[in-house]
Amino acid sequence: MTTATAGRTGAPARPASNTMWHAVRRALRRNHAAKVAIGVLFLVVIVGVFGPLIAPHDPNAQNLTLKLRPPFWSAGHQPGYPLGTDNLGRDVLSRIVYGTRISLLVGVAATLLSGVVGTAIGLVSGYYRGWRDQVFMRLADIQLAFPTILLALAIIAVLGPSLWFVILVLGLTGWVNYARVVRAEVLSLRSREFVVAARAIGDNDRQIMTRHLLPNITAPLVTIGTLQVAAMIIAEASLGYLGLGVPPSIPTWGGMLADGQLYLRSAWWIAVFSGAAIMLTTLSINVTGDMLRDVADPKAYTK
Repeated sequence: MTTATAGRTGAPARPASNTMWHAVRRALRRNHAAKVAIGVLFLVVIVGVFGPLIAPHDPNAQNLTLKLRPPFWSAGHQPGYPLGTDNLGRDVLSRIVYGTRISLLVGVAATLLSGVVGTAIGLVSGYYRGWRDQVFMRLADIQLAFPTILLALAIIAVLGPSLWFVILVLGLTGWVNYARVVRAEVLSLRSREFVVAARAIGDNDRQIMTRHLLPNITAPLVTIGTLQVAAMIIAEASLGYLGLGVPPSIPTWGGMLADGQLYLRSAWWIAVFSGAAIMLTTLSINVTGDMLRDVADPKAYTK
């Protein structure tokens, strides 16, 4: 029962926040995979935030006498290094823990940057149309003509490896998906009755876009955003694998994959554990995004 219907029938109206929370709980009851995914993401966030307190060793501390030691369940393992060591004797577990923070930072920050830029461009392009729409969409076509990873590689190769350059480059190359989806949604909404009514009572263009159009495109933005976080984490890992991401002194999952590729036969754990971290994190984000998409759908509150 919606709030408006409850008011007509005399039943007490539920606040919007309670209605949304009810939709979240209902979605979680039906989607057991989302429960597991949220649990994994919660663990990943805790590890990323409290990494220095969790990691048993300095991730960059080298000890060549302990290089390529296997995980704790294998013969020849070194106590205190549960996931083994890499080719320089560095603790694999500590490097994965510290790499979690980098992956989350790049994924979330780059997604927020591309989301803000793409949503603003999509709103302006779809609402005003005309020459603004032509300019922005042609820019989008030009960018789509270049593979994103190659464009990022070219820019970072010129600017040099840096965490903030990686975030900036990935953020500014990911706005096209937001812009196209938001533009399509705005084109379908700009002539609706609530927009005409808002214009009739004196709302200006900025108020119409931010107060009336933007709240009605939340569902696709949530879906794109969650998928984008996973894509940005993979993109950062790809750049790290190619040696063009963050500086080598900063441990990353992609960098660990690059280090471990030469030791897949003799020290498989270096690449496997970092690859598993990437896979579990991105898979959990995607599953959670599917659940949030259903919750953000206005129809979810009336079912």
